[in-house]
Amino acid sequence: MNNSTICLSMTPHNPNTQILSSKPSLQSFGFHIMTGLSPSLCSAQAFSYPHIPGAEVLSIQASQVSNVSEYIPEWYYYNHGSVTAKNLNFCNVTVTYKHNAKNDTINVGVLLPSNSWNERLQGIGGNGYTAGLSSITAYGMIAAATEGYVAISTDGGHTSDDPADWGLLENGMPDYDAIYNFGIASLGDAAIIGKSLAESVYGSKPKYSYWTGCSQGGRQGLALAQQYPEAYDGIVASAPAIHWPQLSIGGYWAQFIMNQLNEYPHPCEIEAVTDAALSTCDSADGVVDGIISDPDSCVFDPFALVGTQINCSDTGSQLRISAATAKVINATWTGAQNSQGNFLWHGFNPGTKLTGENTPANTKCANGTCTAVSSQLYDRWAQVFVEHNLNFTLSNITHQKYDHIFRKSVQQWNSVFGTNNPDLSKFRDAGGKMLTYHGLMDEVIPPNGTRSYYEAVAGGDSSVHEYYKLFEAPMMGHCFGTKGGYPSTMFDSLVAWVESGNAPTSLPVKYSPENGKTYDRILCPYPQRAKYKGTGDIMSADAFYCA
Repeated sequence: MNNSTICLSMTPHNPNTQILSSKPSLQSFGFHIMTGLSPSLCSAQAFSYPHIPGAEVLSIQASQVSNVSEYIPEWYYYNHGSVTAKNLNFCNVTVTYKHNAKNDTINVGVLLPSNSWNERLQGIGGNGYTAGLSSITAYGMIAAATEGYVAISTDGGHTSDDPADWGLLENGMPDYDAIYNFGIASLGDAAIIGKSLAESVYGSKPKYSYWTGCSQGGRQGLALAQQYPEAYDGIVASAPAIHWPQLSIGGYWAQFIMNQLNEYPHPCEIEAVTDAALSTCDSADGVVDGIISDPDSCVFDPFALVGTQINCSDTGSQLRISAATAKVINATWTGAQNSQGNFLWHGFNPGTKLTGENTPANTKCANGTCTAVSSQLYDRWAQVFVEHNLNFTLSNITHQKYDHIFRKSVQQWNSVFGTNNPDLSKFRDAGGKMLTYHGLMDEVIPPNGTRSYYEAVAGGDSSVHEYYKLFEAPMMGHCFGTKGGYPSTMFDSLVAWVESGNAPTSLPVKYSPENGKTYDRILCPYPQRAKYKGTGDIMSADAFYCA
């Protein structure tokens, strides 16, 4: 059987660590597969070729998959809770197509539940530099099929998370067709394909179609609302990687400052300042509970800790917090500035994790010497999309060169990857509903970028709350994790809003700021925040309200 729809493998319980492999099957993710229903019910011949404007279907492959039993944690199924598949049967379909007069090949994976379709479709978004059909989307598609949805995802024309593999032509220039497929075009195509296959096998199109995604998947959700407003009835677009040309260079700011200073703090120094900010700002929201619910009210001066002695786990000895550490952290919180000191892009909130994999101020130390450790998100963006040179390095540029790269990034790619058009009127008029959450301790995408976008939408449409709501999640990192705030009921709340008109006024969340303690709280739609009533158990959501 052909399972090429699932095209990346990944360390099972760390969604931030990706390991590329060549065409692993569903078995490689631990799913137990055996031949099930009659092939006549799941064969290429059973499907009509979808009509995709400006494109030609090259092939349809289909195979029956039966008796899938697997626990799928919520971090593989963003915007949902965990799901357990038990003896799940589905038809696994791959549609391969190309655009007319383009040198491209795109695959769309579709899972069609064999026994229990709920008459709905769910599109599953990608992550990093992949449009979908990664291990995360493989698990997400299985979870969606378990809940009765036709599940779809697209590879956008490539399977590699490294844009050096697909973003440049042989002559070194950008492959604009591949990039546009990834950024925009494949998203609308996938919705058409999924609906067409559902009609072929079930005899009717889905009553409702939904999109769910975070990070890249969140950006894709907003791209769909802006570019294909009738593709989905409801969209959850969380921690969206909109403003990608800005955040990809702006996110390098802390690394740039370290290079300018030629000083690279020990991770323990950065963590000590981060912990001090969390402790100092804990009470700013009126409750001492280990949770900063309103980072905007956090006032903390990292320079006040310069010279403070700490026990450093990196060195196994004591050391003093350096002035360079304070400068780097302050720059990370303030955000990127040009050489005249003017704003370029948003920084990260105080308390955000700044060291470790995919963090803005990551360093690595050995034999008493520390060096910067940048992220592929920043490095590859500069090499492939801005400079078109895989040998280019950000590590030795001047401030003027930094300014130039930032401007060049926005000028070249905002129309494809900015995904920040505040005019959602066509999505609104089509009856669409959209929800977004963004962790306020997001260490990859600054949450104020999403807030600024939402405010831009609201500035042009005072009725925005009737079709689009933003929930800011205190203490939550990128898409999931850290000390809590993950709204696992968001997708279900979207469905209730679309199908019953019940707009969410709050979302339940749990926090675990200390070992052994769990706080039940609520998230409120921006600009509201959860406020303590002044009395009641602070571990109970009943003691809080939106204001």
